[in-house]
Amino acid sequence: MDSERILTELRTEGYDVVPTYDNADMVIVNTCGFIDSAVQESLEAIGEALKENGKVIVTGCLGAKEDQIREVHPKVLEITGPHSYEQVLEHVHHYTPKPKHNPFLSLVPEQGVKLTPRHYAYLKISEGCNHRCTFCIIPSMRGDLVSRPIGEVLAEAKRLADAA
Repeated sequence: MDSERILTELRTEGYDVVPTYDNADMVIVNTCGFIDSAVQESLEAIGEALKENGKVIVTGCLGAKEDQIREVHPKVLEITGPHSYEQVLEHVHHYTPKPKHNPFLSLVPEQGVKLTPRHYAYLKISEGCNHRCTFCIIPSMRGDLVSRPIGEVLAEAKRLADAA
């Protein structure tokens, strides 16, 4: 969901999203930091992006551990943590100027850019956790449990269903 939100914002500002490193002005790596294998996969993705492109912004849960990322990949341009959409956009604007107005941007669907097949979508109803289990780092990365208002969730569910 976080990647979809970032992609939607960038598309509506006129940035192109490209499928390869070759044509990219920069790469944004959205990371996971909850389990060791996900951390390792995220660090590998950052390393690959640096090797292939050289200009990388890191965001997501692992971004909350900036020192850990910089220790392995000191050449990363910027690092943000979870819930940092605006910061990611600011960093993109800093390193890559906003494109000129594109009249086709009004064609970006209201529900945004989706990374899932048409027949399903993600619907976030809450974020974080209030439990402090000794084995779990979710509360330290995502914060306390915050639930979205039921009316907001239902309205988004209807929009997603209508868009399918």
